[in-house]
Amino acid sequence: MARFLSPEWVEAWNTALSSSPRPDPGPEAGLAMADGHVTVVQEIHGTPDGDVRLVLRIDDGSVRLEREAPRSGGRDGAGGDEGIGAAADVTIVVAYDDAAAMSRGELSPAQALTAGRIRVRGDLSCLAATQQLLNDVRASSDDRIPPTTY
Repeated sequence: MARFLSPEWVEAWNTALSSSPRPDPGPEAGLAMADGHVTVVQEIHGTPDGDVRLVLRIDDGSVRLEREAPRSGGRDGAGGDEGIGAAADVTIVVAYDDAAAMSRGELSPAQALTAGRIRVRGDLSCLAATQQLLNDVRASSDDRIPPTTY
């Protein structure tokens, strides 16, 4: 079983992402998503392995998830002024417990946002569109995404 946010978990998601059909973004997807190039950064603080930074890149129909060491700097801990954080369409900062609860379906991203349990900077329409894409992949890829441990 892949442990949540581990390199093996990321690769399992990449396998599912590469083999799942992705519809073209609709007009509600926002300008950044509509051009087919989106970068979403999620920083998860307090994981068993320390802080983790996930980067979801959508580029002309290909989708890839990457796991990186978090970057220091920036006023809100969401990345510095250089590198991926500056180029991200959306940056999300969340505690490990809340990220795990969202992954298990116990907490929706909308609930977490409303309750102030996550911080978001950037284009919220990209966030909504990428969340829908991930939900669609999860629904169509149950057999390709191995069970996750937390």
